[in-house]
Amino acid sequence: MNARPRIMLVGAGSMGSNHARVIAQNEACDLAVVVEASEDAGRRAAERWSATYRPEIGSLQGIDAVVIAAATEAHYDLASQVLAAGLPVFVEKPLTPSLDQTKALLDASRRVGVPIMCGFVERYNPAVLTARALVGSPVLFQATRHSPYTPRIRQSVAWDLMVHDVDMAVGFMGGQVKSVRGVGSVVVPGAVPDAEDIMEAAILFSTGGIATISASRTAQCKMRSAFVYERERQIEIDLLQRNVVIRRSVGQDVFTEDALGNQRSYKQQSVIEIPEIVTAREPLASQLDHFLKLVAGSADADQERSSILPAHDVVARVVASAAAARAEQ
Repeated sequence: MNARPRIMLVGAGSMGSNHARVIAQNEACDLAVVVEASEDAGRRAAERWSATYRPEIGSLQGIDAVVIAAATEAHYDLASQVLAAGLPVFVEKPLTPSLDQTKALLDASRRVGVPIMCGFVERYNPAVLTARALVGSPVLFQATRHSPYTPRIRQSVAWDLMVHDVDMAVGFMGGQVKSVRGVGSVVVPGAVPDAEDIMEAAILFSTGGIATISASRTAQCKMRSAFVYERERQIEIDLLQRNVVIRRSVGQDVFTEDALGNQRSYKQQSVIEIPEIVTAREPLASQLDHFLKLVAGSADADQERSSILPAHDVVARVVASAAAARAEQ
């Protein structure tokens, strides 16, 4: 391996262009090749970051690792090609929109002994990192992830957006997933039959905790928020502004007098805490840092591999549950 790993980026679209930027700006690696079917987009990204442009992957000689940010439906074939060459691979979320294909990629990674990583970027959100350090015994996790419609996404909103929050729920709540329920609706018929634009999910964990998650791509603005409830407090996570607020209720009678001398009372006070955020580093850059540790062998590839499946398994069950509910109508 080169002293500075040479990275091939596959995909230079909306998300791929962001990956190109953070790879090129990271002093621990080099953006060597940009692969993109659209020549204009591919050459633009390659020229901006002093990389070589290719319309297809081609030879992987001289490449140390690959980042895949292509269309989701291409993930399986592309990642399979990289793993067959024995190279570490990072794949944008979801790994694939099929539980069987996801398992196949994880098995292939394990079999050839190279790392695989999925783009669960919220794991590296400073607000999430801060909240994870504070949460003790959660009983309820709630998340909302809504976006305006975009025609380029072809799969269910559960795979496109909800998978992020399912991954967070699994991380926060702990325990095993006991049951999953989903209800979804197709608002704008897409290229894939029954690809829901709105999805609501409820997840029960073995600890007794519950997660409820709302995902939509029919909103008029972008919304990204999460709440973690404990018995004595709630932790609010603003995923866009990357801040955390903790609220605790103090249940006691409080008496005051107004300016006219009239006595007033209220039953409850709220104590608000605003913890210091653990890091200001961009989540996408922190995510790349971790991938480079996997490439170098200084992070646990087995642990990373095992952390990918739970969210994919739950989302597959959410989609199946929603489909079954629609079939009953």
